[in-house]
Amino acid sequence: MKKVGFVGLGIMGKPMVLNLLKAGIDTTVYDINAKAVEALVEAGAKAAVSPKELAAGSDVVITIVPNAAIVESLLEAEDGILAGVKPGTIIVDMSSVSPVASQKFAAAVEKHGCSFLDSPVSGGEPGAINGTLAYMIGGDEAVVEKIRDVFLAMGKSITVVGPNGSGSVAKLANQVIVNLNIAAVAEALVLAQKAGADPEKVYQAIRGGLAGSVVLDAKAPMMFNRDFKPGGTLAINLKDITNVMDTAQSLDVPLLLTSQLKQIMHSLKADGHIMDDHSGIVQFYEKVAGVEVKKGS
Repeated sequence: MKKVGFVGLGIMGKPMVLNLLKAGIDTTVYDINAKAVEALVEAGAKAAVSPKELAAGSDVVITIVPNAAIVESLLEAEDGILAGVKPGTIIVDMSSVSPVASQKFAAAVEKHGCSFLDSPVSGGEPGAINGTLAYMIGGDEAVVEKIRDVFLAMGKSITVVGPNGSGSVAKLANQVIVNLNIAAVAEALVLAQKAGADPEKVYQAIRGGLAGSVVLDAKAPMMFNRDFKPGGTLAINLKDITNVMDTAQSLDVPLLLTSQLKQIMHSLKADGHIMDDHSGIVQFYEKVAGVEVKKGS
């Protein structure tokens, strides 16, 4: 049976590890948050004192952390993953980073006789909890097949997009669509509120038509219930949208709506909302319109 090492036990990582354990997969964890590690050890995981130790005892190493700088440190530090890996280990980075960063990580991993997959995920915290995540993968399909059971323990949809970096490109596209949809929902509900309509009733009226979407169903209730507890923080999504814009600039691709969205997110950061869920984008529109979206109003 494969042994999995898992690094990053935050909003996404913790439930993902619980699903690995539920599937009977031998899992060792590492995180700088000792309480997160303790909780998963109680659930049946093993704990490693360093990424190096974790990698030494694993056939598959998965990382899901906030940014590329952390991934690089986890891989290349003196006590990092690459200091402990055996040749043939498969390293899977599920963080949201730029395609350039993913290609750099792949090159470093391959020098150690190991395989690298960039495999960001979509589905947010609910998908991580329910084991319904979608994977966008850059790398060798044959390598993916070797660990298909590991992927399926945590998610349902597995798509190999292309070579290393392609998974990260797909994630950038995903984040453009998701966050602009959230902004559109926010604009619509603020308009409804300002016009005197109950935003919950407006949501119910439109969700069965062409405007209906997974994003609408997930985020509109959070807006009119004033529930901005993060499943995906504005901080993480601003990081992703910044990666989008940096990639677009390098390719000379104009992204007019996404550039405006980035500025909206920076405004929310300045107003202290950066750790809210990205449904909190509605608070930008509320501020400029002078209303608060709230059901029953």
